[in-house]
Amino acid sequence: MTKAIITGHSSGIGLEITKTLLDRGFLVYGISRSSVKEELTGNFTEKQCDITDLQQLEKTAQEILNESQIDLVINCAGIGLFAMHEDLRPKDLANLVQTNLTAPIIISNLFLKTLKKTEGTLINITSISGKQNSKFGAAYGATKAGLESFGKSLFDEARKSGVQVINIAPDLTDTHFYDNLSFRPSKKIGSSVFPKQVANAVEFILAQPKGTVITEMTLRPQKILIDKT
Repeated sequence: MTKAIITGHSSGIGLEITKTLLDRGFLVYGISRSSVKEELTGNFTEKQCDITDLQQLEKTAQEILNESQIDLVINCAGIGLFAMHEDLRPKDLANLVQTNLTAPIIISNLFLKTLKKTEGTLINITSISGKQNSKFGAAYGATKAGLESFGKSLFDEARKSGVQVINIAPDLTDTHFYDNLSFRPSKKIGSSVFPKQVANAVEFILAQPKGTVITEMTLRPQKILIDKT
């Protein structure tokens, strides 16, 4: 049985990926601050953990490693911060960097040895903001660009061991990510990506024959339309 870890499993993209993996018969460990609010069927174990707390994260990783060799790690947890940079609080900026960049790098470090043993896969859910200028989101875009750069370099470092490293960069995605922001994707058809489409991309990547790696994938809506909230 393929064993997977996913951060940010409790909602949005992470939840849809979790459902897809469970449907495919994976054993899934979900790591998140929050619990899933709906019942999941399949081999699912939830690990409540603040991934910005290094002590908690190391403890949780060791608990999982004591139980299983891991075949798949998906760094999906992320938060957004959008405003004029000088208007942001240093505390919020630190949390942004720790959640979006520091934690995925550390998680990759904690599980890389087991991925080398299983010739497994590491997937980073990045963002289109990491590929282009992000007005009012300079710090957010920097965290996603950093994660994307990390993934590319780690693939070159680990590929001889059989480890696949993939970056998936969604554009505007219709999730609760925008609930506390001043904008969200328009509800008009073709104006946003849906979490299920990102989950489908993960499924497609995992279905590739051994020896072939899709290292990058970008998902974009046909139109760019946002609604102010």
